[in-house]
Amino acid sequence: MTDITNLTEMKAMLKVPLGNQIGRVHRLWRSAITASVQSLDMTEARWTAMLHLKMLGEGATQQALAQELGIEMPSLSRTLSQLVEQDMLQRQPHPSDKRAQCLYFTATGQQMLAKLIERTMQIRQALYQDLTPAAVQQLMQSLDIMERNARTLLLATATENKA
Repeated sequence: MTDITNLTEMKAMLKVPLGNQIGRVHRLWRSAITASVQSLDMTEARWTAMLHLKMLGEGATQQALAQELGIEMPSLSRTLSQLVEQDMLQRQPHPSDKRAQCLYFTATGQQMLAKLIERTMQIRQALYQDLTPAAVQQLMQSLDIMERNARTLLLATATENKA
């Protein structure tokens, strides 16, 4: 009976896979932020690059930012060029690797970053409005565990593929 119950539960879970729901919420969240910052002339590519650079820290290389965003350098280069043209960012050669470019916010970029952070916090508050702080904390802990498990699986798969 236990196997049938587990099978039944598994089939119910597969009707709306958790991964699909997480992806859907992520897309809606990003769309809400994009709509919120559209009046600032910020596309999704621009605001995500700026916020991720803030998380990485000024002076991060373009390659580190591309890796953080999960995109290839050519895709990021165009966005960074637009941000440089808008006087949001500046590129400087890496102190020890002249091939690499480090990214820094300009004064204009710092002002825009403050607006982006404010708008993203407003969106976050709106999305969390019907959740208790404990529920948000539990969700974050669960997602951290799932992320760790996914990284472990990827590492194991990469190791197996090398063997």
